[in-house]
Amino acid sequence: MDRGRFGVPAGVRDWVIAVGVAAALLIAGLSGQHSATNVDLLGYALLAASGLALAACRRAPVPVLAVTGLCAAGYQAIGFDVPAVAYLFAVYAAVRAGHRIITVAASVTLLAALPLAALASGLHDTGEAFAQARGALEIAWLIAAGAAGEALRQAERRADEAERTREETARRRADEERLHIARELHDSLTHQISVIKVQAEVAVHVARKRGEPVPEALLAIREAGREAARELRATLEALRDDDTTPPHGLDHIPELVQRAGRTGLEATLTIEGQRQDVPAAVGRTAYRIVQESLTNITRHAAAATASVRIDCRPDVLAIQVDDDGKATPDTAPKPGVGLLGMRERVTALGGRLRAEPRSEGGFTVQAELPVDRTS
Repeated sequence: MDRGRFGVPAGVRDWVIAVGVAAALLIAGLSGQHSATNVDLLGYALLAASGLALAACRRAPVPVLAVTGLCAAGYQAIGFDVPAVAYLFAVYAAVRAGHRIITVAASVTLLAALPLAALASGLHDTGEAFAQARGALEIAWLIAAGAAGEALRQAERRADEAERTREETARRRADEERLHIARELHDSLTHQISVIKVQAEVAVHVARKRGEPVPEALLAIREAGREAARELRATLEALRDDDTTPPHGLDHIPELVQRAGRTGLEATLTIEGQRQDVPAAVGRTAYRIVQESLTNITRHAAAATASVRIDCRPDVLAIQVDDDGKATPDTAPKPGVGLLGMRERVTALGGRLRAEPRSEGGFTVQAELPVDRTS
């Protein structure tokens, strides 16, 4: 909901203005000491309608412009010598919305119609000079209203452009910083971890070749080096991935399942429901959930099979990844960085995530991602 500086909804502000203008027009009409004839009652109705129509000027500026113009001509023809104040507000709103040509055409038409309406009602019989002065004043007020609307429209356009420029600058700086961090990590850590891993591998190989027992600490160093190298590669890929072109999404999940199958894991993919386009953020999160789940299965689960099921519902994209690994409810693993990142992605979209051992053994990851088709 659009709110102003003091938190007042835009619709409320529009109604306050409309009622205020209608009241001012009615007071001006009543000050003319008209009788309560049917024709005069119609004039009062036109005055009120002219002001109250402004409540819709934000949603429908062109129709409001037409209504206020017709009402102004109508109550002038009946004999109410009341300025077309509501029409000036409508001109301002229409120009602010960008309808400049229509506003100019409507205003020229009204300027031609008002003198005819005034003459038909017997108003302005005081002479040609008065009529010319009144016409010049009406033109001046119309120009002022249009200029105010155009000035505010340009100011809003410049503000939007400035905001867009700030967002693009911030995004570019974030990308540059992310790439800088990736380069620093690559330069400072990759070489050192590689040296540790290679030396541990060589030490284990030499010990086994000589028939000597391999110390558990050395085996732990070797495994830690391998794991650190894998995690570092994954981190560098995440830092370099700007999620732009091409974005990973639902179309890339079959490739993930096939890749997992090449590691010896029997992985299957099932897609249920009617496949429809989903927002990029939802597709990207679904891809990351399946990617992290399959990665954890191949690294830690000691599983033989894994199943990926995606259910495309009208308002929710449901994802479930199960494996038959060694996890049990009694030995629930501690959540690592992968699961925490997965939960953060799902929470950011307003979804739900459940990641826990299954009662029959193995691990399950279940996520529900809301799908807003209008976004």
